[in-house]
Amino acid sequence: MERNRRGREDGVLTAAAELFDLPADVVAGLPRLEMVGSRQLYLEHHTGLLAYTEERIDANTSAGVLRVSGEGLTLMAMTAGELRIGGKIASVEWVGPC
Repeated sequence: MERNRRGREDGVLTAAAELFDLPADVVAGLPRLEMVGSRQLYLEHHTGLLAYTEERIDANTSAGVLRVSGEGLTLMAMTAGELRIGGKIASVEWVGPC
């Protein structure tokens, strides 16, 4: 039953994205990442932080946990749905569902 409901919701989101000429990931609320070199990372659609140190930041998203590793990591800006991380970013990886 749950699978059938999810299929209908996905169809509605896809139809809305096509109707308004929007990317499907934006309509579905999937996380969006943007990196500027190895010094900044911008994340949209996060649902909170799970860990925060100068070497590692774990952000929760609807697609799982995004782990950012590096040196001197800082939160440059954070709102309810957006996050900007600065520092020397060594790796970015998905470590699994939350």
